[in-house]
Amino acid sequence: MNKALAVPPVGPSPESLPAGEPVDDVFGAHRGPLTVTDDFTVLDDPVEQQEFTTYEPAAEASPGEAGVAQSVLLVQGMYCAACADTVECALQDLPGVESARVHAATRRLTLRWDPAQARLSDLAQAVGRTGYRLLPLQQALSISERLRETRMALWRLFVAGFCNMQVMMYAWPAYVAKPGEMPADLEQLLRWASWILSVPVVTFASGPFFRNAWRDLRLGHVGMDTPVSIGILVTFLVSTAATFDPSGPWGHEVWFDSLTMFVFFLLGGRYLEHKARDRTAGALDTLMNRLPEVCDRQAAEGRFETVSVRRLSVGDVVRVSAGQAFPGDGAILSDSATVDEALLTGESHPVTRSAGESVVAGSFNLAGPVLMRVDRLGRDTRFAQIVALMEKASTDKPRLAVLADRIAAPFLVIVLLSALFAGWYWWQIDHSKALAVAVAVLIVTCPCALSLATPAAMLTSAGALARRGTLVRRLQAFESLAGIDAVVFDKTGTLTHDRLELESVRAREGWTSAMVLSLAAELAQGSLHPVSRGIVAAAKLANPMEGAPSALGDCRELAGQGLQALRADGTVVRLGSASFCGLAADTANETPKAYLADADGWLATFELREGVREDARATVAALHDLGVQTWLLSGDRQAAAERVGREVGVGAVIAGATPERKLAELEALQAKGRRVAMVGDGLNDGPVLARAHTSFALGHAAALAQAQSDYIIQGGRLMDVVLTLRQARSTMRIVRQNLVWAALYNAVSIPMALVGWMPPWLAGLGMAGSSLLVIGNALRLAGSTRARA
Repeated sequence: MNKALAVPPVGPSPESLPAGEPVDDVFGAHRGPLTVTDDFTVLDDPVEQQEFTTYEPAAEASPGEAGVAQSVLLVQGMYCAACADTVECALQDLPGVESARVHAATRRLTLRWDPAQARLSDLAQAVGRTGYRLLPLQQALSISERLRETRMALWRLFVAGFCNMQVMMYAWPAYVAKPGEMPADLEQLLRWASWILSVPVVTFASGPFFRNAWRDLRLGHVGMDTPVSIGILVTFLVSTAATFDPSGPWGHEVWFDSLTMFVFFLLGGRYLEHKARDRTAGALDTLMNRLPEVCDRQAAEGRFETVSVRRLSVGDVVRVSAGQAFPGDGAILSDSATVDEALLTGESHPVTRSAGESVVAGSFNLAGPVLMRVDRLGRDTRFAQIVALMEKASTDKPRLAVLADRIAAPFLVIVLLSALFAGWYWWQIDHSKALAVAVAVLIVTCPCALSLATPAAMLTSAGALARRGTLVRRLQAFESLAGIDAVVFDKTGTLTHDRLELESVRAREGWTSAMVLSLAAELAQGSLHPVSRGIVAAAKLANPMEGAPSALGDCRELAGQGLQALRADGTVVRLGSASFCGLAADTANETPKAYLADADGWLATFELREGVREDARATVAALHDLGVQTWLLSGDRQAAAERVGREVGVGAVIAGATPERKLAELEALQAKGRRVAMVGDGLNDGPVLARAHTSFALGHAAALAQAQSDYIIQGGRLMDVVLTLRQARSTMRIVRQNLVWAALYNAVSIPMALVGWMPPWLAGLGMAGSSLLVIGNALRLAGSTRARA
């Protein structure tokens, strides 16, 4: 969040909350999960809003005035595309709301609103009137909240399953007895017993279906629970009428066994689907909620107090226990710390940080308690940048998912009309089967599987890649990446490291390579120039022999020329360009060079080269094996670019390209029908990264700041480009399988229900099974990523 912008003072301040309810407690820091009151005023607390809201300056805003707010919240109580549409419609036309977008698979709401015209609590109330609840992500994903939901779902499933077994026992004699074999009073007694056992199934176990259907109908929508609820209610009412009056117009047939069975199957399938969907988005949720709720802050007198992380300030000293995540970016104050930075690099190997070295929020302390000074908090941390990218991906709707959601809504209306027609048609033929056929059509045709086919697969892949250190900014990018046939690499910082490596040393007679390298490193150690860093790194690696020249004094750096210093005897020694050292340049060789000279003239020549990434050649070879052609597109000299191109094995090299020419070359490839992925370091490749069909950015700080790329490889491993390409192809293969399955399921099951070959209990089993199969198929992608890694 932009700290220069003041959060508007809407809602109660922390001091105005009821006595005994400190703000730290409201979101579960001390007392467990949030207890949001009916007016949702806690959502207006500026301190709490920092966790889920960012502010953009308005075009005509005065200094210090907040502009448009964007909040990411979780919608509790929804599970399908129709639910998402209901929430969006409830918010879309409210004053102050610019846009509202809900992702059905992750249940996340991305809300853009104007704080000058609306309060978040009022918007949450509007959603609450539709039967849903808006919660901050951290609260909604709390363990206690999950346990409560799971416990209630299991109770409903138990009631439906237990009653179904009993009803089946009472229905069995009617199936096996011959006509007239069972006395009428005994048959009626069994019907009464079945009716009594069906009541809790309808009133308790089926409660969510009725509530959701009634809410949708009140709002003028047809949700996925509407046909289910109609089927349950009609079956129960007609069976009840037949039980109370066997000689009445509805006849003596009852369907309590089918009713309880398909409710049990629907609840069982929905419970398993809920657990599977938790796993689907679970990887993203786990990564996005790594920060601790509370931490130990050192007070002025030296003692430690437990406070909410949201109450920390820059400069605070905190104690991080073993196994706990660091609450902000900062510096280690203890002697050392063992840190897991897998969130940032994808590597699970722990690293050691000494006193004074920096650590980042979200990384874990693996050893004993560590003291750290907090330098950056909240939206200013690298962790927050990662979370922002992941939130964007988790709320993104791929093109295929949008299409499926559009199909789902009218499809439900067609389902209702089809069931009505089927009931009317069968009433003319055999009125005893009309009800069963109509109910089966209502149940079997739910488009849940169609709506879940695409987002389930893409979210699973996004979570699996995130664990490897690759962040997906747009889910739609999976479809783009799967179809590429060309990859264009930038050179510096992408195929090569962003530093120079020492290739060879030539020294004056009487001097060894180790001696001149030691002298040059002593001269260069205070410089940040790439040449100086390369020489210093080589000197540390070579461990020069003893007897090197004595220490230097009065060391100065002249920008664009080199460094100079005084020896103990008062003579000047220089390191830099040929002209700076008073030498003639070697123009025959374009290799980067640095010269060392003293009062007697030339002393040494250092030839340097760009260090190619260790996995660059293997990455290019793997892309060729996948049928993808490669190019190197660089602004460097032809000789340098061709050397790197030969070393890594790319198919073609384009050198000396300005940013404008890079864009033109990329567009030329696309004009030839190539589907191009661009891989850059995020520093100066913005235009080509944006123009490519899909793009990767490498590097830490630059990648996180790069707004044009679709994938961000935090660890800098080029081979992750290949892994992501394979994952994208697997993802689209799973998406196609899911869509084909959803289409085939409806193509087969609907005719079977219409002709009376599918009883209601089998329709319920098919509906639940189809959604579960789609999600289970998507979960295979998590395992395939681990295998490739």
